[in-house]
Amino acid sequence: MGQRGPVPNRSEDLARPRERKGGDGQVVSKGTRLPAKAPNADRTWHPIAQKLWDGVKESGQTDFYQQSDWAILYSLCDDLSHFKKSAKRSSQMAQTIYSALGNLLVTEGDRRRVRIELDEPVEEQASAAVLAIADYKAELGVDE
Repeated sequence: MGQRGPVPNRSEDLARPRERKGGDGQVVSKGTRLPAKAPNADRTWHPIAQKLWDGVKESGQTDFYQQSDWAILYSLCDDLSHFKKSAKRSSQMAQTIYSALGNLLVTEGDRRRVRIELDEPVEEQASAAVLAIADYKAELGVDE
């Protein structure tokens, strides 16, 4: 059975090995991150479940998703759809779904808790050499 408490940092994110901190120096088993492809959403889902699926699919945290994460998200969206379509809704079911979505780092608060921050995309800028050549060509009247 796994440990309880907060999820530990990845070994490469630690400032120094745990055994140097006086902790229990447990060995970390490593694997390779494989490319993952999101399946298509179910067209019969409730509109809110479809929006959630589309929103997560276009979000930056999915850079870290593996096929199993997509499968869990698919299942949660399916559960959310059934929950939203139901005439009688259980508050326990809602809590369970939202808690599981938190484990997939769906909201910014969830990501901050595990120290993942998504930055704004960096605009590509032309190098100084390319700009200088373009200026020289403009001064000389040379068309490209």
